[in-house]
Amino acid sequence: MIETKSLSFFSLLVFALFFLHFHLQVNSQHIAASEREALGLEQSEPETERKALEIIIGSGGGGSGGPSPAPSPASCPPPPPKPLSRLDKARRVLLKFAANIDDPNCYTKTWNSQTDTCQFNGIRCGIYPNSNERAVAGIDLNTAGVSGKNGNALSLYGILDSIPELTFFHVNSNNFSGAVPSEILKFTYFYELDISNNKFSGEFPMDVLKFSSKQLIFLDIRFNRYHGAVPPQLFNLNLDVIFINNNQFSGYLPENFGSTPARYLTFANNLLTGPIPKSIGNASKTLTEVLFLGNQFDGCLPYEIGYLKRATVFDVSNNHLTGPIPQSFACLEKIRFLNLAQNKFYGKVPESVCVLPGIRNNGNFSLSDNYFTEVGPECWKLIKSKVLDVSKNCIPGLSNQKSPKECYDFKCKVKPCQNQQSLSYVPCKGYWQKEGESSVSKASSAPSEPVTYKSLKPHRLRL
Repeated sequence: MIETKSLSFFSLLVFALFFLHFHLQVNSQHIAASEREALGLEQSEPETERKALEIIIGSGGGGSGGPSPAPSPASCPPPPPKPLSRLDKARRVLLKFAANIDDPNCYTKTWNSQTDTCQFNGIRCGIYPNSNERAVAGIDLNTAGVSGKNGNALSLYGILDSIPELTFFHVNSNNFSGAVPSEILKFTYFYELDISNNKFSGEFPMDVLKFSSKQLIFLDIRFNRYHGAVPPQLFNLNLDVIFINNNQFSGYLPENFGSTPARYLTFANNLLTGPIPKSIGNASKTLTEVLFLGNQFDGCLPYEIGYLKRATVFDVSNNHLTGPIPQSFACLEKIRFLNLAQNKFYGKVPESVCVLPGIRNNGNFSLSDNYFTEVGPECWKLIKSKVLDVSKNCIPGLSNQKSPKECYDFKCKVKPCQNQQSLSYVPCKGYWQKEGESSVSKASSAPSEPVTYKSLKPHRLRL
């Protein structure tokens, strides 16, 4: 009995051990989550990560592990930014300029991010040729009085050189200095440059002279500190206006002076010397007003001046010129302002000049402070009507003349002109004094102030 119970206990122990072993084996096996995994078609996570790493580092996607996964489609790059318009580019330039200046008169107050560019004070817009784009066509900072921020120099670079659509640039009465940017030579439609009454210095801005002959038509550099010779290239340009007065230019005017097609010329108040070039007669078809006043010109006037049939203003006052008035002046058929004052002219005042229509009809004819000794009846009429001023001369019978001693001393020292014979030449002889022609004409209103005389004032010039 005892033996039978021992056998039964032993049998139960063996059965329990067998059951426990089998149960542990079953629990240690991985249970497939799908048919694909059950068939061994899906790799374990570590193998997948290894394959992905092989693809990334370029070791290929092949091998016994099956085909590599298809790459995801590449993302498209963002479209390039839309290019700035001509107006937007100019706006950036103007705003940057305004941020770097001192503007005591608040001229550029409207140059801000809230204001339309074409509404900026002094900015002129237009449609750029051969396009539908608006562009900044002109900059007018005349009389703005701006200067560099915190006392720094104010340069044309950063504004004049950076807006290629410009047609004009007017900055009279500011504090610009330095060079004129050569970039403007590439501006297709640029035709007016006014940098007058600033702080420019040095020799003539030569880059200006490199413009194509038919491009720049208006050049105003007056009231600066330019010095040296006036370059001959200036008179080869197709300029209509040349204002270089009130600088420190010196030396002779170039011989090709008469080549200029300009209508308005001012050389006034410089240090120019020598005679008035004979070539001036070559400008007969265009020259309208010319000012030589306030220099150191000397010698006698050339008869070629008489060819200036379009001239309305001729002023050589306050120089060292001498000799008699050329008889060719009788051909200045449109002259209205003739000023030879404060020189050393002498002799008789030509009657043919005193009967010129533009002079006798409320014109202005000044011969004061010279050494003239005689006037005829037609000139007497102009003296009485206060058209002709002959004060401080040597004319007997008139008041307010030089002393006899001063007149005598001058007469003893006077030298004849080298072109003495040509001074009697009249290329239009008989034109004004036809037989029976009356010297009396209908009264006309006083002539308006000439353009060139306006240039003698430093501030803004209105043509």
